Amino acid sequence: MSAVTESVRAPRAAGGIGQSVRDSLVVAKRNLIRMTRIPEMILFGIIQPVMFVVLFTYVFGGSISIPGAGTSPAAYKEFLMAGIFAQTVTFATAGAGAGIADDMHKGLIDRFRSLPMARGAVLTGRTLADLVQTAVTLAVLAAVALLVGWRTHENIGKVLAGFGLLLLLGYAFTWIGALIGLSVRTPEAATSGGLIWLFPLTFISNAFVPVNGMPKFLQYVAEWNPFSATVSAARELFGNTIDGVPKSVTGAWPMEHPVWASLIWSVLIILVFRTLAVRKYRKAAG
Repeated sequence: MSAVTESVRAPRAAGGIGQSVRDSLVVAKRNLIRMTRIPEMILFGIIQPVMFVVLFTYVFGGSISIPGAGTSPAAYKEFLMAGIFAQTVTFATAGAGAGIADDMHKGLIDRFRSLPMARGAVLTGRTLADLVQTAVTLAVLAAVALLVGWRTHENIGKVLAGFGLLLLLGYAFTWIGALIGLSVRTPEAATSGGLIWLFPLTFISNAFVPVNGMPKFLQYVAEWNPFSATVSAARELFGNTIDGVPKSVTGAWPMEHPVWASLIWSVLIILVFRTLAVRKYRKAAG
């Protein structure tokens, strides 16, 4: 009986960092090929943020007062875009969760389990593929933003650093999506679970409206929100801040040092949720 049991067990992977990297890249390639064969996945992922740009720019652009700039539509465009970019990369959470839940539902994870590959590679490959898709969406969105009048006022190095922080935040949030996808039974539940908590996270922040107009207790929540830190960091690196306006209304450290806060938050989220997701995957596939 033990011999039969041993024969159906998954072969062991060679182990090591090199093996894990190779396996992760293979899984990432598989997911990228799948995305190219289903172009509507990318298309719909681009349309939604473009709609947000157009609607917020032309519907709210002349109605929301920015401290130090009033209700200037041009000022609101520069205030808004970092928030739209950040919202777009974090909404990739739902896609990551749904994709992993779909693989679990179809039994694909069981097939991966039978191969001599690193256990964490399935999740890492999936999140890397989602990162590539997010980068494509972000590039298209930046082009649309330029068309509606958004401009940067810093050198190319800082602008690219701003987009790098946005992508790092998006990658961190895909690990939250991975954990959700492993914790639910269907892709539909993963999509709902990946979005329902994102709306309060993104709207109780400095992304779309200035924090100074919020109730005092929400000001503290918004300024310690990791999403707000990345938005503020992107605005600073894009040169979209307004002279004379304080970075924080509560004195919160993340708002006073947004670039460092964004890096710390993103790395911390990756470390925590990657650990939890890989542990969950091992239990699910064990």
